[in-house]
Amino acid sequence: MKTKKQGNNWKALYDPETERYFAEIMYTSREGREEYHYELTRDIYDRLGTLRDDVENERLIQTAKRTYSFENTMYGTLGPERTVWDEEADEAMHRLVQKRQKQSGRKNH
Repeated sequence: MKTKKQGNNWKALYDPETERYFAEIMYTSREGREEYHYELTRDIYDRLGTLRDDVENERLIQTAKRTYSFENTMYGTLGPERTVWDEEADEAMHRLVQKRQKQSGRKNH
């Protein structure tokens, strides 16, 4: 099974040690930044990348459980807004990302 899938604004990761699936959707523009994290089911993860385009993949991700959101845009909030629904899942995703970065020798997220 692939342990990483990605599109233009999204990426999904699978952690074989914990058998958990995560995804991140991020939009950046002159108007600001939006970032959303999700904990996926295996079914959703397996379907990612098989759809016609990134918009359909993002819609599929958005059907999963959201664990974190950050919005700082001219059109959205007046300032940073953070909402965490599942702190443990969000921390597990960050640990997985850090582990992958160490394995690949990269320092960027």
